[in-house]
Amino acid sequence: MSVALEARTSSRVLGASRFDQRQRALEALDTLLAEREPALLAANRRDLEAAGAGGLDAALLARLRLSPEKLQTLREGVRALVAAGDPLGAVLRHTRLDDGLILQQVRSPLGVVLVIFESRPDAVVQIGSLAMASGNAVLLKGGSEARHSNAALVACLRDALEAAGLPCNAVIGVEGRAAVAALLDEHACIDLVIPRGSGALVRSIQAATRIPVLGHAEGVCCLYLHRDADPAMAARVAVDGKTDYPSACNATELLLVDAAFLPRLEPVAQALAEAGVTLWADERARAVIGGRVLAPQHVGKEWGSLDLSVMVVDDLQAAVDAIHRHGSGHTEAIVTSDAAAAEAFLAQVDSASVFHNASTRFADGYRYGLGAEVGISTGRLHARGPVGVEGLTTTRWLLRGSGQCASDYGAGRRSFRHEPI
Repeated sequence: MSVALEARTSSRVLGASRFDQRQRALEALDTLLAEREPALLAANRRDLEAAGAGGLDAALLARLRLSPEKLQTLREGVRALVAAGDPLGAVLRHTRLDDGLILQQVRSPLGVVLVIFESRPDAVVQIGSLAMASGNAVLLKGGSEARHSNAALVACLRDALEAAGLPCNAVIGVEGRAAVAALLDEHACIDLVIPRGSGALVRSIQAATRIPVLGHAEGVCCLYLHRDADPAMAARVAVDGKTDYPSACNATELLLVDAAFLPRLEPVAQALAEAGVTLWADERARAVIGGRVLAPQHVGKEWGSLDLSVMVVDDLQAAVDAIHRHGSGHTEAIVTSDAAAAEAFLAQVDSASVFHNASTRFADGYRYGLGAEVGISTGRLHARGPVGVEGLTTTRWLLRGSGQCASDYGAGRRSFRHEPI
């Protein structure tokens, strides 16, 4: 039996399971992550040592690293899923078509999800726990640089499923490019592909499969300092958005400065510089804060490092236009004390997440209260923004009758009632 078919078979068992079984699996995962923490960190050290020797860049090394704090955050996400309740079976539409003929639209699992990700072993637990909670089987292909970490975490997931009496093949680790290429042809068994990584990775997956692909190619997040921004708040939000986790896809990469705010920009720039940020500024901004030359290729660049593009815009509409031109539709924010300007920004910016007076780093499934995220989507179909449990569900229609036939209904015969229940 192929790996994809094993996952499909297991998905049907998991998707039909009671929530208390899936809860037990999640609780077992929480326990295993605590009990195996020393072994998990040891496996991660092997990967870090190999990656360091191989010259992996600093941004990818940061994503690769596990820590007790990261493991604790992962466990908190798992416990949040336990407490959140069953995402399956919820009745979205309940209609009486006729006496004794009742129709329901209910939430159900997608089925089998293939997730391809780079460097971040914590994604194994985030994705695996969401799949458990939502009744989906998942095929996990992590980067080779995290091979030992990924294998140890996949083992935790599989053992947790077995401990709850559920099929362990609802979670399968995949290694090697040849295996991924074969899976991308398994459109009869795999329902969704989620690539988490570089824009090049996402585009290559989209070009290589007929299976629907959910994801985002780049994370070019923009922060706009409106003319009525408070400078102290602007500095705090800008520093956090850029430095809290520079390699994350929700890090701020482009700072848009209202021309009317320019006289108050210097303390913001100083705070960024003191935090180790290199500013790449256009001519108008450099006249106030200095910095390196902002070349055209830097304006919409996903730095993934302590570098930040700075561009001056004439007004709010120019900022919105610049975001649509240079951003990637991931996350944008405005800092302003003008409520009307904030509401205009929130309404007009066409991105998956749009914030007022808050760091772009809040665009995260855990911070949104989703427990975790399987990825972030900048597309418009099915799911947008951080994709949690609900993003891994679809709907089915359940009809309960008492012997009715379609030929019973029509002109001169019975009529449908279509009454909401």
